[in-house]
Amino acid sequence: MSLISVSIDNLIATITLDNPNKRNALSEAMIHSMIEAFEELEKKKVRVVILRAKAGVKVWSAGHDVNEIPKPRRDPLGWDDHLRQIIRLIERFPAPIIAMVEGGVWGGACEMVLSCDMVIATKNATFAFTPAKLGVPYNITGVLNFLNAARRMMVREMVFTAKPVSAQRAESMGIINHVVDAEQLESFTLDIASTIAANSPLSIAVIKEELRILESAHSITPLMFERLQGLRREVYDSEDYKEGIAAFQEKRLPEFKGK
Repeated sequence: MSLISVSIDNLIATITLDNPNKRNALSEAMIHSMIEAFEELEKKKVRVVILRAKAGVKVWSAGHDVNEIPKPRRDPLGWDDHLRQIIRLIERFPAPIIAMVEGGVWGGACEMVLSCDMVIATKNATFAFTPAKLGVPYNITGVLNFLNAARRMMVREMVFTAKPVSAQRAESMGIINHVVDAEQLESFTLDIASTIAANSPLSIAVIKEELRILESAHSITPLMFERLQGLRREVYDSEDYKEGIAAFQEKRLPEFKGK
């Protein structure tokens, strides 16, 4: 069973997440399929990619597949983690990627969406950054991606509460580009994609890479990095980390002890 579908029309490609039984969780298998799709689309020199779920879904993606998160004493979101791989690919892909969103976007899927070049969402869309509900210490690069996408106070609220933010509020805070009615989502997104596709692909590719490099140009010393990694390691070696994952799998509320 294919976990995604891919189509191309007039140099505009669409990748559709299609694993409703798992709420489009970003499993290794799904992300491997997405990576293969993006690599093929780059060869075909498409000028825009639309990343979406099927129309009418209540959950766009449930985020990182928690069942694939490693056991304690291993970094749950290390450099080679498949979620990190797809986000790096999205950031480096030479053509603009538009996330077309309806329904809930959770956890790592929230970062993936905000790593796209544009986000267009329906009024029922919500965005939740949920690692604190699981006791997971999020990747340093991922936190930087959130800081690039949203104001620092908004990032703190989303991280600390893990509560969903409405599309309307996200738009007002500059996190997403447009909020539209569900029946207009596809046509509105395609209209923007067509406008982009008519512009110079070489110019856009260079400017996108310039933006990526400038957004990541934050000064951090090796000592600062080692401190942050050490703090993260304390979390994924903790009892709370075990409890958070177990509670999710057992479909109950976690009881965090802070140790």
